[in-house]
Amino acid sequence: MRDKAGKVLEGWNGPGRRDGVIEALPLEEDGLYSDLDKKGRYEWWYFDAHLDSGHTLVVFFHASNPNPGRTGKTGVEFILISPEGQRTQVFFVYDKSKFKAAKDKPEVRIGGNSITVDQTRSMQPVYTVFVDEGGLGCDLKYTPLVNGWKPGSGLSQFGDLGYMGWVVPFARASVEGSITRDGQTFQVNGTGYHDHNWLNFQFQRIIEYWMWGRIYSENYTLAYAFIQCTEAVDRHAVKVLMLAEGREVILSTGEFDFIKGELEYSSSAKHHFPGQIVIDAHEEGKATLNVKHVLEAQDMLDNFNPALRFIAKNILRIKPAYFRLVSDFVLEVARGGEQVKETGTTMHEIVIFTPLK
Repeated sequence: MRDKAGKVLEGWNGPGRRDGVIEALPLEEDGLYSDLDKKGRYEWWYFDAHLDSGHTLVVFFHASNPNPGRTGKTGVEFILISPEGQRTQVFFVYDKSKFKAAKDKPEVRIGGNSITVDQTRSMQPVYTVFVDEGGLGCDLKYTPLVNGWKPGSGLSQFGDLGYMGWVVPFARASVEGSITRDGQTFQVNGTGYHDHNWLNFQFQRIIEYWMWGRIYSENYTLAYAFIQCTEAVDRHAVKVLMLAEGREVILSTGEFDFIKGELEYSSSAKHHFPGQIVIDAHEEGKATLNVKHVLEAQDMLDNFNPALRFIAKNILRIKPAYFRLVSDFVLEVARGGEQVKETGTTMHEIVIFTPLK
């Protein structure tokens, strides 16, 4: 569906900014999309896990990294946050010749690190994410608990400025395996998530900020994204919401109100963030997130060398920051003429390139 300016084309199958038909996600849609021989193509596979040990793990397999300071680099990014909040984050850069990926399935290799998939034991594929980087790594199996999904075609076209693709092979999975840090390996279990993105523009050209996250309640899984674009596309907002009951995805829509509460300031990130987020799909449901504490707040310029920091601030005119927030949630879902309410705690994220307004 095009916005009023005719510049943005979202991939909903309709009617309106939603999917009237929610189709299964074929395994090949998690394969490689980009021709990496062409300049300005970016693609990555993202996995996270919230573990019973209290650790949070994030792993990126970057065919080509879109982030300022690492633009175009191939590699594996490994982030491990301890229960006490201690953060280990390393980006292992590889030559592009060390990258291999299948187009018909999610099989990715970067050096000795890999994503593999096994579909022999059930209809649901079981993913293995393996990272071994000299005393730091993981060997984890992800068994999906929710069917794969994408919003419409999974593709948003920003006029002649570029496109962005997003598919979610599983919004919720059980996770088991091991993590290694400082050469010490320990067994873990938990809940995980995986998505896959590709685009042909640098974020800051089109995007001011995005907010995204998931809610895992007893009976429901919700995933959302709100992407605020710049004046280049008339400040269009890409809005995406998925709701699953058990394994089945029952709602795929961009028709909801995204309401940011009073802004709070973080001296670590040098940015504001909303203390509350309300996602209101009206008669179909509503989610309210109240920030409990800030797990991570980063001024992303701190990761740049002095030359890149100068370019970002004075030429690109960007001020990137990242938040990982822990919130209490209330999820209300209308099902069978009744209003079901479930509560819990979740993590969600914000990436900002210009100050929130």
